[in-house]
Amino acid sequence: MKSGDMANLKQIAAELSLSVTTVSRALKDGPEVQPSTIARVKEAAKRVGYIPNHHGRALKTGRTLTLTAVLPMETSDYLSDLAKLPLIEGMTLAARQAGYSLSIYSTTPDDDPVESVQRLLEARSADGLIITRMVSGDPRVKLLLDQRIPFVAFGRTDLDIAYPYVDIDNEQIAYDATRRLMDKGCRRIALQLLVAKDQASAMRLAGYGRAMSEAGIPIDQSLIGHGTFTMESSAAWFDRLLASSDPPTGLACANELGLLGALHALGRRGLEPGRDVHIVTRDNTRLARFLPAKIDVHSVDMADVGHKLIEVLESRIANPLGPVATVLFKGEFDPGE
Repeated sequence: MKSGDMANLKQIAAELSLSVTTVSRALKDGPEVQPSTIARVKEAAKRVGYIPNHHGRALKTGRTLTLTAVLPMETSDYLSDLAKLPLIEGMTLAARQAGYSLSIYSTTPDDDPVESVQRLLEARSADGLIITRMVSGDPRVKLLLDQRIPFVAFGRTDLDIAYPYVDIDNEQIAYDATRRLMDKGCRRIALQLLVAKDQASAMRLAGYGRAMSEAGIPIDQSLIGHGTFTMESSAAWFDRLLASSDPPTGLACANELGLLGALHALGRRGLEPGRDVHIVTRDNTRLARFLPAKIDVHSVDMADVGHKLIEVLESRIANPLGPVATVLFKGEFDPGE
């Protein structure tokens, strides 16, 4: 217990002519304290603005009843961060149902992911962690397993080691998108990938590559774009492709922002989606359904994903030596009107 907390407890105890021990127990609803005394103590605590030190409780009991999700913010692209809200909502509601509060530890693109996790471990401010944006050989997995900290990953890494994760089947979604574009007669198919080092991009590339290989179409690296794909960067990238001597006839967009940028580039050239260029996009916000264009959509309910992340994490906390849960969400396909 911090000295400031002790001073506050002494102040309450002196005011009510009670021992510090009784005040402390009353604030924790101790069964050995009379209900009328608990009410008096809590009223006095409220009056003096007493805030209990949860870190002290965590060190004693080993439990904070808090779960922390490490979420990278894009910082320069607010719409991209907005797309995280259904995930946060799903995690928040599931955590509350399980008797936990959820804290979001937001990082910037410049933050080192391993250092962020180490800071959280030193703070001992959570009973379990959710890590996101997995990279190849992700060192956070081994760190958390070694420290025996309950965690769940949103996404997978290519380590030959068992760890709990919830992921979206990005490989199958990209494979399906590429096949659907081929079914519309496309052979020059452009592919948007997000951050190159993220495993989600590697999985999308693998699905695209598999579909192209099966169709006997050689992969043209100039049709594959990497980036954060803001609306501006997507429009600029796709416009360059459309201006080339052999432009794409199909496009698999990474997300809603990539889609909006691509549509902007098409509109400026008087081209029409569904006629001049066929588009399949990932869209978790149902935005594409409200656009006056023929666009095929793959979607995943991110609130469900958030709920499942908490469910898996809670089971790790309750049973650290139990079976390691791995969950893969499939994309749902919705053809353009």
